Amino acid sequence: MDTFSLERQLIGRGARLVAGVDEAGRGPLAGPVVAASVILPADCRYHLFQDSKKLTERQRERLYATLTGMNIPIGVGVASPAEIDEINILQASLLAMKRAVLNLPEMPDFLLVDGKFTVPLTMNQQALVKGESKSASIAAASIIAKVTRDKIMLDYHAVYPSYNFRKHKGYPTKEHRELLLRFGPCEIHRKTFGGVKELLGS
Repeated sequence: MDTFSLERQLIGRGARLVAGVDEAGRGPLAGPVVAASVILPADCRYHLFQDSKKLTERQRERLYATLTGMNIPIGVGVASPAEIDEINILQASLLAMKRAVLNLPEMPDFLLVDGKFTVPLTMNQQALVKGESKSASIAAASIIAKVTRDKIMLDYHAVYPSYNFRKHKGYPTKEHRELLLRFGPCEIHRKTFGGVKELLGS
């Protein structure tokens, strides 16, 4: 499948810069949601970039190094656990995506956004369900977002070692749920999420 065909069509219609946007971390019980926005050049080896969920950790890290070494526009946006609790995970994901786009070194003419919803910006854009498999730009953004979030969770592991965040990255694994029961939620747990809110004292 040609995963750069959408970008090529948009460029053919006059869009100079097309950015892919994706997020990582909607499902975890702890930590932020992280989004990334990436503008791939037409002459890059776009077929290298695939949905981050289909790659091993080592493959993701290698492609992250490739992307960050290409001197291309990359923006990252983060929404904190407190923001997730305040505005809900969907709105926090869209906020992180907005921040990722605004953190690009130059503004794109068009956004290709993973999922059902567009980014809350007055900008030409298209939402694509399963966009990581349809657009190399979205796939590249998924890799940046996932690796960035994993690094953040490794840093949190050093602060809260009891929860073993370096292993499960905050996702609701059996081990994480057991540690939550034993130690209770910490500062970075999402207090409105099932599995966490039940453990909070009223």
